[in-house]
Amino acid sequence: MEKLKSNQDGFTATTAEAKKEREQEIKAKEAKKAKKKDGKPGFFKRIGLKLKDVFSELKRVTWPAFPKVVKKTGVVLVVVLAFLVIITAFDTGLLKLLGIVSPS
Repeated sequence: MEKLKSNQDGFTATTAEAKKEREQEIKAKEAKKAKKKDGKPGFFKRIGLKLKDVFSELKRVTWPAFPKVVKKTGVVLVVVLAFLVIITAFDTGLLKLLGIVSPS
């Protein structure tokens, strides 16, 4: 079955060439669709999928109770303050030693 092809004058002609062109167009469209399906999803779709994964993981998390959080926060603050005091003491000591070694 041959396809119809319109030329510049508006007349239609049946040719084997028109059939070949149409088949090539169809193959090109099919190849484009296949390429689109095989490729990775678009940027925004990937972001949406990632957010969906994050929220589904957050639903599975077992969150600690509030008193436990307060207690652990207190421990962290005490450790930070202890290191602050130790480092400040070393800094002050080294500064005084430097003043003794090289008086200005």
